[in-house]
Amino acid sequence: MWETFKEKFYESFIVEDRWKYITNGLRTTLIVTFAAVILGIILGFIVAMVRSTHDKTGKLKLSNVLCTIYLTVIRGTPVVVQLLIINFIVFASVRINTIYVAILAFGINSGAYVAEIIRGGIMSIDQGQFEAGRSLGFNYLQTLRYIILPQTIKNVLPSLANEFIVLLKETSVAGYIALQDLTKAGDIIRSRTFDAYFSLISVALIYLVMVMGFSYLVKLLERRLQKSER
Repeated sequence: MWETFKEKFYESFIVEDRWKYITNGLRTTLIVTFAAVILGIILGFIVAMVRSTHDKTGKLKLSNVLCTIYLTVIRGTPVVVQLLIINFIVFASVRINTIYVAILAFGINSGAYVAEIIRGGIMSIDQGQFEAGRSLGFNYLQTLRYIILPQTIKNVLPSLANEFIVLLKETSVAGYIALQDLTKAGDIIRSRTFDAYFSLISVALIYLVMVMGFSYLVKLLERRLQKSER
């Protein structure tokens, strides 16, 4: 049994340097994830500001309608379908690196969820905080900047970190547009060796280790935030 294990391991990762598929795929996955989460935070922050401003003041009606449509469409359709639409319809006549397509697709998708996280954080701040800002002579934007947003960011940081973990796992469907991410790398090795055990189990373990590591960091963040509140 041990000899068979070593033989399968050797065939899956050592022959033809197939382990490089895994390392290259892991790098691509991390690049897409980090870039998409940055895009998602920027887009989500803008949408959250528009929607929360409309909810609090009644202004930006047209912008709020557009943001609502964006949230409804993105959260109501599967991310893999969005990925395919952007690659095969939006950029059908344009030559573009699939890694940029993936970043754009996952960033837009993540932005919808980040927007609701941030908006929920803003709306959870007591109305008295807004009134306190007005009593100090701040206008609405100044109240948001100096009083509301610092509290909001502190409250939503754990949720944003968890969104990063979710996004990391969602990028596993990037292979649908022929992007060689971590999952696709495992599938390539499987197709070469006709053995799914080592390649796919290894991919699953790598995802598990990354998720556990990031989850641990999120717990540390939550503990530090709890201590700072005391």
